[in-house]
Amino acid sequence: MMDRSDDDLMRLAGGGDHAAFARLVERHLGRAGKLAARVVGARGEAEDVVQEAFLRAWLKAPEWRPAATGGAQFSTWFYRVLMNLCIDRTRRATPMPLEAAGEVADAKPDGFAVLSSSETQRRVAAAVAQLPERQRAALALCHYEELSNIEAAAILDLSVGAVESLLVRARRHLRESLADLAGEEKERT
Repeated sequence: MMDRSDDDLMRLAGGGDHAAFARLVERHLGRAGKLAARVVGARGEAEDVVQEAFLRAWLKAPEWRPAATGGAQFSTWFYRVLMNLCIDRTRRATPMPLEAAGEVADAKPDGFAVLSSSETQRRVAAAVAQLPERQRAALALCHYEELSNIEAAAILDLSVGAVESLLVRARRHLRESLADLAGEEKERT
């Protein structure tokens, strides 16, 4: 099962093979979770979006057409679905405050908290969160996920030129928003 392609796993899942689908989820869960968290901004929201994307993959499995037969490559299709769900989630009304959730927070810092520990990282994250959703999506795919512009264009269903334009505008906005950080860094060296 480990060496099967995503298309094979989707075909098997379409026949009701839960183990094949579990392998597909295992293969893509980490990357999907990180990507969704970067675009949506809240870990809980990102988990919901990823779960919805995998649910859609499960529902699509019975009619899956692999790229070899004129369909899409699974990863391209899946990450496009994920990005669309992320964008839809960011368009929703303001999320309720954490206190309303009623959960007791774990005292142990999670990965997200560790990454957000320094002031610079918080400022960068805030600046990225202020980007328009398409710019944020393009930046997350190309910078954080290290996908090529061609791969990002396929996932976002845009031309390569449009992705490059989104990246240029996103970087310009970040450079302007974080200009004082660059000055502080120069003073330290």
